[in-house]
Amino acid sequence: MTSANDQGKNPMADPARDATDYPEVHPARRKPEDSAPVQTLVFLHGGNVGNWSWDPQVLAFGDFNILTLHLPAFGARFEENWEGLDSAADDVAALIADEVSEGGVHLVGMSLGGVIALHVAARHPELVESVFATGVSIAPLGTAAKAVQRMQLKLIGSEWYWKFQAGAYGMVDNERELFAEHGVKLKPENMRAIMGDLDSGGLPADLSAYTGPALVLAGASEPKFVQRSFPAIAEALPQAAIRVVPGMHHQWNIENPLLFNSVLRRWITGQQLHQVLREPVEPKLRGASFKRTSTLEEIDPQEAEAAAGAAQAPDAGAADSGQPAPESKARGFADRLDPRKLDPRKLDLKSALSKKPPVAKRPSESDGSAE
Repeated sequence: MTSANDQGKNPMADPARDATDYPEVHPARRKPEDSAPVQTLVFLHGGNVGNWSWDPQVLAFGDFNILTLHLPAFGARFEENWEGLDSAADDVAALIADEVSEGGVHLVGMSLGGVIALHVAARHPELVESVFATGVSIAPLGTAAKAVQRMQLKLIGSEWYWKFQAGAYGMVDNERELFAEHGVKLKPENMRAIMGDLDSGGLPADLSAYTGPALVLAGASEPKFVQRSFPAIAEALPQAAIRVVPGMHHQWNIENPLLFNSVLRRWITGQQLHQVLREPVEPKLRGASFKRTSTLEEIDPQEAEAAAGAAQAPDAGAADSGQPAPESKARGFADRLDPRKLDPRKLDLKSALSKKPPVAKRPSESDGSAE
């Protein structure tokens, strides 16, 4: 494993980061205010970013030892093959055992990293003090949603695609470049294998083995299928607190690092819930609209299933009324995902990204303790 000191890098003094060589080990830079033993935070990144994405948290939690691990097939390990969720969890557990001499760790996982955090807790509960998982989708996807995911694989080698996605996440300029630099290196076969693991649901079989505290979150502006995972998680992990973060999208540790850090600090220092968090509302089964956040659209799987079913049995009434049939609508969406049919004139990054709202300033060390 590599630390900032090993590489002669100081993340506080040198803001430059590398998409595939961000340090994994960050020793505490100051003692906790209550003179308690220094605890360890383990950050597990999502399935389209590297460990560099946790830099706002590394800066803010200087009173903790921090591990920002490279997950298999990502970051410095992008050339490795993905071997499955259980294998990734065992890999994380082995790295924790190597670096943490005493006490359990606070697992913090985003998206794919959140799923892996649940697998670590299930398979190695003795290593875990608490779990904080956000953006976790473990509900099985429908056929149409799977097809959309596979079409996105056509785009992962395109730098413009990652830059547009970065803009949707609210990343600042340097992060946008890192996001694109990292994204184009991901191997399509690994991404396909990860999708295959998650298609049928990524909930670990023995999650009840973990009896410690857990907080499971979703941004209110994430695709609604994320919240559809809540009931299964609640059943498997009844002690978990499950909440929604108003106004936030998927990568909200970057979108609003000050809020993320405040929510996280309250949780890991006493399992307290931040006042901004809200109880989840039962999602609608039908009728929700598509929400555009980038050049691609986030699709509700159930709506996609309904569209697929309608495509197989076209609505004669629609044809009579002169309205486009559901089949043509579904085909039109697929066409928009086909990179061969994209209009280059619509790929003006400077114009598109200039319409994004201002991004919050990079947090200082003191921001992590803000309430």
